[in-house]
Amino acid sequence: MKLLAICGSLRAASLNAMLIRAIQRLAPPDMVIQEFTGMAGLPMFNPDLDACPPVSVADFKQQIASADVVLIASPEYAHGITGVMKNALDWTVSSDVFVNKPVMVLNASPRATHADAALREILTVMSAQIIEAASVTVAVIGGGLDEDGIVAHPVIAAQLQAALAAAQLEWLEQLRLRLN
Repeated sequence: MKLLAICGSLRAASLNAMLIRAIQRLAPPDMVIQEFTGMAGLPMFNPDLDACPPVSVADFKQQIASADVVLIASPEYAHGITGVMKNALDWTVSSDVFVNKPVMVLNASPRATHADAALREILTVMSAQIIEAASVTVAVIGGGLDEDGIVAHPVIAAQLQAALAAAQLEWLEQLRLRLN
C-alpha cells in the first residue's frame, strides 16, 4: 500500500512534519509512506493556469492520483488551515484526484479543532473519503516530543499504528469492492 503524506507547514521544526516522519517509521514493512516535498514550490493558485498547470502542480496532482491513501497533517493558523495547505488543495479542486480517494487526517494538537474541521470540510466538498478510524488527534504539541519521542511514546505510537491499520483495512475494502 502506498500513502502520500502532505504536511501543511513549511516550518523546518514543524510538529506536523515530525509527526509524518514518525508515522513513516511506525508503518509496517508492506506500507510505503512517501512525503510530498514540493509544498513550497507550488505557485499561488490561479484558475487561468488550470488547463496547463505548472510542472510542480501537475506533479502534485499526479502524486495524489497514484497514492492508495493520502495522509494530511496540517497545523491550525488563526482558526483555519494554513495558507500553503489551502493553496495546495485549491490546485486540485477542478480535477478528480480526490474523488473517492481515501484520506487520513492527522492533527498534532487537541486545540486545533477549527483547522481540523475546515480541512475535513474542504476534503468532503472535493469528494474525498475521509477514513474516520484512521484520522486521529494526537497530543504532540506542548509535550516536548521530537520525532524519536513520538515513536517511543507508547500511547501516541499505538494511536498512529492503529490509524495506519485502519487506513489499510479501508483501502483493502475499497480494493475488494472494485474487484467485485
